Amino acid sequence: MDGAGPVRRFWSITLPMISPVLFFNVLLETIHSFQIFGSAYVVSNTNCGPADATLVYTCYLYQKGFKESQMGFASAMAWMLLLAVALVTIVLFWSQKKWVHYEEDAR
Repeated sequence: MDGAGPVRRFWSITLPMISPVLFFNVLLETIHSFQIFGSAYVVSNTNCGPADATLVYTCYLYQKGFKESQMGFASAMAWMLLLAVALVTIVLFWSQKKWVHYEEDAR
């Protein structure tokens, strides 16, 4: 664009061109954030931290299922995790229509 400054070029050209990549990364990192378990468990090998300092949802699910042998409760928690991830994914895919620009949209 002739005469556009660096800020206008970024908002009008660069950002729309990289928006599919941004959407993909936001989607994957959002799903990954729900499923974080390994780092919380490895960092604190004492039942997800002293005084539950690193107790995240998946670590609690692991405790209920495998340490306390409450498999039914852990299974229900896993289904709720699946529903939460699915809901967030659906919302992200719905919202992409407003902020993700694909090449065929220009035609």
